Amino acid sequence: MKKIAVFASGNGSNLQAIIDAIDNGLIRDACICLVVSDKKEAFALERARRANLPTRVFVPKDYPTREAYDRALVACLQAKGVDLVVLAGFMRLVTPYFVRAYPNRIMNIHPSLLPAFPGTRGVAAALAYGVKVTGVTVHFVDEGMDTGPIILQEATAVHDDDTEESLAARLHTIEHRLYPKAIDLWVRGKIRIVGRRCFLDE
Repeated sequence: MKKIAVFASGNGSNLQAIIDAIDNGLIRDACICLVVSDKKEAFALERARRANLPTRVFVPKDYPTREAYDRALVACLQAKGVDLVVLAGFMRLVTPYFVRAYPNRIMNIHPSLLPAFPGTRGVAAALAYGVKVTGVTVHFVDEGMDTGPIILQEATAVHDDDTEESLAARLHTIEHRLYPKAIDLWVRGKIRIVGRRCFLDE
């Protein structure tokens, strides 16, 4: 049974999708052993409580540096025996220390077809650029900004009348399907990394 820690800063809709996927057997042989947030008011924490999942809040201002913050996170994860870290709307960049503690064991989901439109404004940037197609990427986290090996991607058309809200809503629907699939592939040992590329043995 693989132990997963899910990190979230806000609403936690991807956390909910992962909870539901485990409950429905779409992710097998895995459990969420911890939900972590950097914000006490994050609704993700309420979702975790409703599912009887342990939670921890690490407030950034309580730590003198980003690395001190991440050292506290890593110590907590190691004490829990966490196998996989899943960033689900966690709005902080992790430090190299964190990445080195969990190499190729930190996943992130991003609302664009990376390497296009990295960073926190992926949806707005796609609209501003005028692309006709965007999508969702699940990738491993490395020491760069959304630059780690890509696990899965799914595209969707950008409509002429799309707003940031309407496009984001459509991307969320894809995210809620794609993230559990990527996690299940990892749990079942179906992801091979060669250099910077992921190969899926489905």
